[in-house]
Amino acid sequence: MSLRSHFQILRDDVLAILRNDPAARNLAEVLLYPGLHAITLHRVAHALWTHQIPFVPRLISQIGRFVTGIEIHPGAQIGRGFFIDHGMGVVIGETSIVGDWVTLNQGVTLGGTGKQRGKRHPTLEDHVVVGVSAVVLGAITIGEGAKIGGGAVVVKDVPPHSTAVGVPARVVVTRDPRTGATRRVEDLPDPEGQMLRGLRAKVLELEERLTEVELATDHHHMEHHLAFDALPDKLWASLGENGMKDDEFMLGAGI
Repeated sequence: MSLRSHFQILRDDVLAILRNDPAARNLAEVLLYPGLHAITLHRVAHALWTHQIPFVPRLISQIGRFVTGIEIHPGAQIGRGFFIDHGMGVVIGETSIVGDWVTLNQGVTLGGTGKQRGKRHPTLEDHVVVGVSAVVLGAITIGEGAKIGGGAVVVKDVPPHSTAVGVPARVVVTRDPRTGATRRVEDLPDPEGQMLRGLRAKVLELEERLTEVELATDHHHMEHHLAFDALPDKLWASLGENGMKDDEFMLGAGI
């Protein structure tokens, strides 16, 4: 690859930052981005790696990790226009293949599964966006224009122009690349809605139990107190404080 091609790739990496990060106001600020430092060092390390130069590529990789907090194995293949937003904690494995104009956010892992040799890390096609702290594992393919939600754990292929979220990740939205129209594949989980539905069910249960208590209380009152409460007013008037007729009490009738 010619020196001019290297400069064109560097230009595209800078352009990717200016396009995707509204906080990047000018070129001077972009040159301070750790993601740009990491990918620039990686391109040097990868060039040496492809020429089978020992030790030095890994040394450059470790220097980049120490300086930026981003770990990219020298063997990883990364296309032009690569943007790592913030970048701290990003890990890209040896056999990862990343297409053009791909965006990774902080904490993303492109990792392998098991200890087998050969292709064991993901392939990200062009224009893929991977959210914060997402984990993409194994020799799987993330299709062109796909989006991976923050915190997702992806262990299966993701079709092009779709959005995958969750643990494990599942496709929830697909997009028509020509019109931009979206179609939901399934409903997203709604923890707040589930909580509100649970509270409503509990309130209904408590209301039902309260109704049962009120009915039992009314039945008890009817059975044990209504006859006494229904005594004639004249009888109430003739009773004293002790519940007996005054004249009968005075005559000893109450003894």
